[in-house]
Amino acid sequence: MKLGSNDLEYTLLVQDILENEDFCKLKYIEHHDTNKYVHSMRVSYYAYRIAKIFRLNKSAVARAGLLHDFAISKNGRNGKERFIEMFTHPKVALMESKKRFTLSEIEENIIVAHMFPFYIALPKYLESWLVVLVDKTIGSFELFKKFSHRVAYFTNLYILVLFSIIK
Repeated sequence: MKLGSNDLEYTLLVQDILENEDFCKLKYIEHHDTNKYVHSMRVSYYAYRIAKIFRLNKSAVARAGLLHDFAISKNGRNGKERFIEMFTHPKVALMESKKRFTLSEIEENIIVAHMFPFYIALPKYLESWLVVLVDKTIGSFELFKKFSHRVAYFTNLYILVLFSIIK
């Protein structure tokens, strides 16, 4: 079952994006431990749920949350390409989103500012700050999951070295 699929209000807000052929291509682009489509769904839906609680513009948050990483990139990018993309994809995502969808000023700011403080665009709205925080939180969990086996390996190695020193 897809995240948010039981929430009719959310589904109606984002249905045109989820049905867009180009947006669906994000399913095939890696992003941390998953793909850009799943990551964008997570950011969008969790930010939408929080926006509802705080009576923020839930439509702008849901839609821009989906589109925040709408930059088609190739798989297998090297470290340098990933680093550069971190600083360029907000602008690309905004341009790609504007080509396909009508965006409000708030949605545009959410998309272009979602990488604050790593990108020069400042979040101007509470909705923008919300997506920044949700994106960073979810991205951190995804990165940790991706590299958790390495963390476990080094933790075990540290414990073995510590025990050998204590003996």
